[in-house]
Amino acid sequence: MTHDEKLDAAEELMTKIARALVDHPDEVLVEAVEGDEGDDTTVLEMRVAPDDVGKVIGKQGRTVRSMRTILAAVGQGHHLRYELDVVEDEDDENDEEDTDGTTVGGSESTTAG
Repeated sequence: MTHDEKLDAAEELMTKIARALVDHPDEVLVEAVEGDEGDDTTVLEMRVAPDDVGKVIGKQGRTVRSMRTILAAVGQGHHLRYELDVVEDEDDENDEEDTDGTTVGGSESTTAG
C-alpha cells in the first residue's frame, strides 16, 4: 500500500465515522493538509455542518478523543502519525474579514510506531 493509499484510507475511515454521527452527513469533509516542513505528522482536518460540530466533539470532547484514538491505531498499522482537527467555518451570513475558520477543541497528536 502506498503512502497516498494509506492516507486515503485514513481520510475515508474518519469520514465514515463522522457521517454516522451527524445530522447532515453530506456536509462532512475530511482532508489532509500540509504540515510543518520536517514534521512527520499528517494533519486531517474535519469539517462538518455548524449544527453538527457538537456531535463530533461530544461531551467533554470524548467523541473526538475516541476518533483520535482510532486514528492513532490506524497510523500505527501504517507506521505513520496522524492528527485530527475539527474545523468550524464561520457562518456565510456573517461576512467578517476572518473567514478562515477556527480549530475547535485543540489538536491532539497521535503517535504511531
